[in-house]
Amino acid sequence: MKADAKTEAEVMVVVNRMFEAFSNRDPDSLPVLFVPDPDMVFLGTGADEKGIGIEELRAEWERAFAQSEAATVEIQWHSVSAAGKVAWVTLDANVGAETGGREISFPVRGTVVLEQRGDKWLIAQSHMSAPAAAQKEGQSWPSE
Repeated sequence: MKADAKTEAEVMVVVNRMFEAFSNRDPDSLPVLFVPDPDMVFLGTGADEKGIGIEELRAEWERAFAQSEAATVEIQWHSVSAAGKVAWVTLDANVGAETGGREISFPVRGTVVLEQRGDKWLIAQSHMSAPAAAQKEGQSWPSE
């Protein structure tokens, strides 16, 4: 069900803060944004970028920071739905990074699931993926 305007605004504050923390290279923000549960799950765009819990997410972010000089994430589109104390965001974004002295940019798609605990929304699951580059627009399957 489509989230009401208040829920959408509150949830998007948290999602934007997550991307700001990543862009600002601030893994210390993770405990404020994510549930403290040991089964919090994240998936990134890399084949090995998946883990459970804040410490594994921190290690993943720190690896990304070590392999880049800068990074940004800009949301291009989003949709927010909610049911009770759970909300989920689907988004398209553009990731930019400076790595190895070169600048790269690529699209990502994401799903972020949040749970309301008290008066705060916290991220319980995050999944970012890159669209299949070999799949042409209008086609249902990659051509290669």
